Amino acid sequence: MPKISVVIPAYNSQRTILETIDSVLQQTFSDFELIVINDGSTDRTLELLETVQDTRLKVYSYPNGGLPTARNRGINRATGEFISFIDADDIWTRDKLELQLKALQKNPRAGVAYSWTTCMGNNGNSFHPGVTESVQGNVYANLLVGNIIGSGSNVLIRTEAIESVGYFDESLKSAEDWDYWLRLAPKWDFVVVPKPQILYRLSSGAMSSKLDVMEKYQTLVLKRAFESAPPELQYLKNQGFAYIYLFMTRLCLSRINNQKVVGQAAKKLWKAIRLYPQILLGKEAQILSIKLLVLGIISPKFAAAILNKMSILRKRTDPRLKTKSVSS
Repeated sequence: MPKISVVIPAYNSQRTILETIDSVLQQTFSDFELIVINDGSTDRTLELLETVQDTRLKVYSYPNGGLPTARNRGINRATGEFISFIDADDIWTRDKLELQLKALQKNPRAGVAYSWTTCMGNNGNSFHPGVTESVQGNVYANLLVGNIIGSGSNVLIRTEAIESVGYFDESLKSAEDWDYWLRLAPKWDFVVVPKPQILYRLSSGAMSSKLDVMEKYQTLVLKRAFESAPPELQYLKNQGFAYIYLFMTRLCLSRINNQKVVGQAAKKLWKAIRLYPQILLGKEAQILSIKLLVLGIISPKFAAAILNKMSILRKRTDPRLKTKSVSS
C-alpha cells in the first residue's frame, strides 16, 4: 500500500495534463499512487494519459460530475495513509510531497500540511507571488477571514482527517476547497512548509461570466461557516466578508476588458471598505485603490472618502502621528 495517494481531477485537460503529471512523477518522494479521475473529457485527455508509462499511474473514467465530485471519486479510490490533490493545470516543485510529509510526521496532531503558492501565467512563462501565509496550529480563525491555503492543489492531508469530515460538497460550483479547509480546521491542526511549492496557473480565459458565480459561492461558504463558528469568533464576520469583496476586486482588475468590469471592481472595493475599514491598512487594498484612481473610474467624492479613511486609520495606528501633549 502506498504512503500517499495523489488525486488529479481531469476534464478536457489535454493542453496541460502531461506537464502536471510529470511534476508529480518527478517528486523526490516516490512512494505514492497517482490517481487520475477522467471527468468525462471529450478532448484528447484520455489518449494522452495512455502514453504515460509509469506503474504508479491509475486512470479511472466517469461521466462528467464536476470538480468536487471528481475529487470525491479520487478519495474513494485512494489507498494511501495521506492524500493530496492537484488540479490538471497546476504544477508542483519536486520536493513538495517530501517536505509536506516530513512536516506532518513531525507534528502528529496536525492533519493538514500546506505550502506557499506562486501564480503562473497561462503560458507557463510568467510568474508572480501568490499566497504566502505562515500560520500553524489552530488556523480556524485565519480561515474565517480568507483562504490562506490558496487552492485545492496545495495540501497533503491525513486520510483519518479526511474521514473525520467526509467528502467535498458537490453542490458548490466554486470555493469548495475553502469550504473543506473550514471543516477540517476545527478538528485538526495545520502545519506549513514556508516555501513556494505550488505553481498555480491563472487562466487567460474571460472570467467576467464567472465572477458572479465565484462571489455567490464564496459568500455562501463563509455564511455557512459563521453559522457554525463559536461565539468568540463571530467578531471576524465583517472582516471575512470584506476580504471576499477585496478578492473579487482583484479578480476584476486582473481581467479588465471594458469599463463596466472596472466599475464593478470599484463597487466591490467600496463594499469591502464599508464592511471593514481597517482593510485599507493592508498593502493589497491600498494598491487596488490606487489602481482604480489611476483608471479614473472613482468619482472625486469616492476617492476623497477612501483617502480620508486611510488618513484616519494611519493616525489611529501610527504612534508617530498622534498628537503630543505640550507641557506649560
